[in-house]
Amino acid sequence: MRRLLAFLVPLLLVGLAVVVTRPGPDEAVPAADGADSQARGGTIPDRYVVVLRDSVSDPDKVASEHGRRYGARVDHTYRHALKGYSATIPANRLDAVRSDPRVDYLSADREVHATAELPTGVDRIDGEITSTKAGDGSQSVATPIAVIDTGSGPHSELNRMGGTNCSSGSRYDDGNGHGTHVAGTAAAKDNGVGVVGVAPGAPIYSVRVLNNQGSGSTSSVICGIDWVTANASKIKVANMSLGGAGSDDGNCGSTNNDAEHKAICRSVASGITYAIAAGNDNTDLAKSVPSSYNEVLAVTAESDFNGKPGGGAAATCRADVDETPADFSNFAITGADEDHTIAAPGVCIKSTWKGGGYNTTSGTSMASPHAAGTAALCIAQGQCTGQPANVIAKLRGDAAANTTTDGSYGFTGDPLHSPTPGKYYGHLIRADGY
Repeated sequence: MRRLLAFLVPLLLVGLAVVVTRPGPDEAVPAADGADSQARGGTIPDRYVVVLRDSVSDPDKVASEHGRRYGARVDHTYRHALKGYSATIPANRLDAVRSDPRVDYLSADREVHATAELPTGVDRIDGEITSTKAGDGSQSVATPIAVIDTGSGPHSELNRMGGTNCSSGSRYDDGNGHGTHVAGTAAAKDNGVGVVGVAPGAPIYSVRVLNNQGSGSTSSVICGIDWVTANASKIKVANMSLGGAGSDDGNCGSTNNDAEHKAICRSVASGITYAIAAGNDNTDLAKSVPSSYNEVLAVTAESDFNGKPGGGAAATCRADVDETPADFSNFAITGADEDHTIAAPGVCIKSTWKGGGYNTTSGTSMASPHAAGTAALCIAQGQCTGQPANVIAKLRGDAAANTTTDGSYGFTGDPLHSPTPGKYYGHLIRADGY
């Protein structure tokens, strides 16, 4: 099993992000045609996501037929983000499934993990001087946000409107804490209690794709994306503080048989803007998915300890340097993934936690919901319009325009302030103005 984003128990506290452990989708499944994706590690034996051709009108019918004919034990059926299903399939029936002309390809199902990341804040991106004036106890934001994670809440500070469970159990409640933390940073209510989110009180949809131990699979993540896509008429922003090994084929997964990429591309086409944690390995985010997908906003982590620009603040919950790229954060390579990368606070962030409490932690998982909340705020104010690509361009353009040469906004390591050669963290997102 490969761990990618972070660590999720206090003992391993070095990043509280949901981590999808997944292989490079361009590695082939042992098969006669070598056309299906497989990992060198982290796959679940005999488990597959069967991607059907777009011309298939009834995925349930095909899944049921394959169950009868080939002994496929089906658990999830996909109808919106992609056509297909996930199942346990006997090894000696794989070729038969592949030979069905309605099947496009098979993706090996993979282990997924939530893990502990690290934390920081709304004050640093000027959330207190937006149209809602986060912290004044008055206004809220109407744009719904889907948190695809370990579940979110219930918590008195979250305006949870519904959700779905693609993992174990019968409810979409969070038994881990990670998803509730993410939701609070994005949208905790401005009620004078505990914390306030970037988009205070925004409706939260809890999409549980990982269990209480922070484990799951690619198939459960796709199930969550599929549900969000089916509800695109009301959900406009989704946060995924998760990721794993892989790469962007530049073709929505059709070249390297990446079912998750295909699902996200369809979901984005339905009008949903995705904010994705860049990852916590201090390496090129091009090695990680879904953050490397060009269709999403990849969010790196900036280290801030006092909510103020300028640097010099003493470290608090962990060792790092104020107003620099977080020492764990992934980054884009200059000239590669720059056009969909942005930075946000991700160190020592206090937010909501399971059981109605609060917790402080860090990681790009904590940075990503700052961007998701800002996107929701921008959409609510009518400044981010059109397709998700337009929303991403607006957020990145405004972040660049707000970064000042005198250091009153921005951080050491951003494109204007002593950037590290070859590494691109992006400009610091700014909520002020929306």
